[in-house]
Amino acid sequence: MQTIFAKRAYTHSGWVHDLRLSHDGGRITALSANAAAEAGDVLVDTLLPSLGNLHSHGFQRAMAGMTEVRAAGRDSFWTWRTLMYQFVDHITPEQYQAIAALVFMEMQEAGYASVGEFHYVHHQPGGQRYDAVSELSQRVFAAAAETGIGLTHLPVLYSYGGAGRTELNGGQLRFGNSVDQFSELVAQAREVAASTLPQDAKVGIAPHSLRATCPEDLDKVLGIQAGNPVHIHISEQPKEVADVQAWLGARPVEWLLQNAPVDQNWCLIHATHMTSNETRDMAKSGAIAGLCPITEANLGDGPFNGVEYLAHGGSFGIGSDSNVRISLPEELRTLEYSQRLRDLSRNVIIPGEGPVGEALYLGAAKGGAQALGRDAGRIEVGALADLVAIDSDVPALCALRDDQILDGLCFTAGDETVTDLWSAGRHQVQDGQHVARDSIVANYKEAVSSLLSAL
Repeated sequence: MQTIFAKRAYTHSGWVHDLRLSHDGGRITALSANAAAEAGDVLVDTLLPSLGNLHSHGFQRAMAGMTEVRAAGRDSFWTWRTLMYQFVDHITPEQYQAIAALVFMEMQEAGYASVGEFHYVHHQPGGQRYDAVSELSQRVFAAAAETGIGLTHLPVLYSYGGAGRTELNGGQLRFGNSVDQFSELVAQAREVAASTLPQDAKVGIAPHSLRATCPEDLDKVLGIQAGNPVHIHISEQPKEVADVQAWLGARPVEWLLQNAPVDQNWCLIHATHMTSNETRDMAKSGAIAGLCPITEANLGDGPFNGVEYLAHGGSFGIGSDSNVRISLPEELRTLEYSQRLRDLSRNVIIPGEGPVGEALYLGAAKGGAQALGRDAGRIEVGALADLVAIDSDVPALCALRDDQILDGLCFTAGDETVTDLWSAGRHQVQDGQHVARDSIVANYKEAVSSLLSAL
C-alpha cells in the first residue's frame, strides 16, 4: 500500500483540500479530505485523475519531423501515408520495442497513465510471418512492462489495400491477415499478456477501417471481441468517405451504425467528416469519438463536429496517434481551437455553460477510460489509481483559483507542470521524470541510429 498527500485534488465530488489517498493492488482504497500528512506519504501539490491516451501508433514517433517538406503538387494525408509505408518497411523488432518504450515514457511524463496502442505492424518486410505470430505485439508488451504504462493493446485486422477489397501492396504487406490468421494472433497475444503484464492490461481488437476490411470479415472478427474494446478508424478523409460510399452505398459512420453492434465498447477514431444525422446517431450509440487533434491538424484532416456531437450527449477522448508531438495540454487546446477557428467563436467544446478547460479535461478523462476499458478517469475509492500530480506554483498556474486550475492547464500551461504520475498505482514519474528515462532514451537513440542507416 502507498499513500499520497495532496494540497488539493479533483475527486469524484469536486475539489477538496489536504487529501490523503491510499492505493493498493492498483486501486484506490481510501480517501480522506482535510487530513494531515503522515510520515511516508508521497507529497504532491495538485492531484488529478490521469487521462488515457486512446489512440497511438508508437512506431511513427521515430519519423516525427521527417515529413514536413513540401513536394511537387499538393501534399495530403495520402502522400504522408506513402512516406510512412516506406519508413515502416525497415523497422526491426528490437527497434520497434525501443521506439514504443520512448513513446510510452513520453506519454507518462506528459500526464497519460494509459495508452491504446493501435497496432497494425505484424509481420516481416514483405509479409512473411515471424516464428511467433504475435512477435511485434510482444515487443509492445515489453515496452509497456519497461515503462509501467497501463496498456490496452489493439491488434489490427488489416486485410485489404483499399475500399472494395483491393490487394495489399508495398508497406501494407507487413500489416495483412485473414480473419483466421488474425484470430490466432489475438489469442496468442492475450495468452502472453495475461502471463507477462499487470492485471489492468487488456487486449482488444481493431478492425483498421472499413476500407481495410469487408462486411463479412468485420462480422466474423467481432466474434473474438470477448467483451474487450473495439476500435476502428472511421471517416478521417473526404476521399475515404467517397470511396466507402461508392463501394458500400453509405458513408462510413452511417454504414457502421446500421450494420455493426456499435455500443459503449466501441471507439470510432477520427470521426471527422460526418453529416448531422451521423453525428447525432453516433452520439446516441454510446461509442466514444477518438479524437487526435494534433495529428489531425498535422495531416490536414479537418475539424471534428464537436458542438453538434456534444449537444446530442456524445462522449469523446483524445489520443496522440502519429506521436508527432506528445503533449496532453496541447492536444486538448488544439481540439478547442479547431472549433473556434471553424466557427469564429470562443469557448465552444462544452455542453451548456461553465469552464471549458474543466469540461475538456474531465470529458477526455471519462471518455478515454471508457474507450480503453479501464475503470479509471476519476479519483474515487475502487477506481484504478491512474493519477497525475501537477505543480500549480508554476507561473502559468500560480494566480489561479481551484476552479480555474484545469482551464489554466488546458490553455496556458506546458508539459513542465507534471511532477508525478501513477499508472494503476505504479509510481512511474517522479520529480517530473520517468524513473527509467536514462536507459529508455539511450536505447531509443541506438535504435533510431541503426534504423536511419538502413533507410
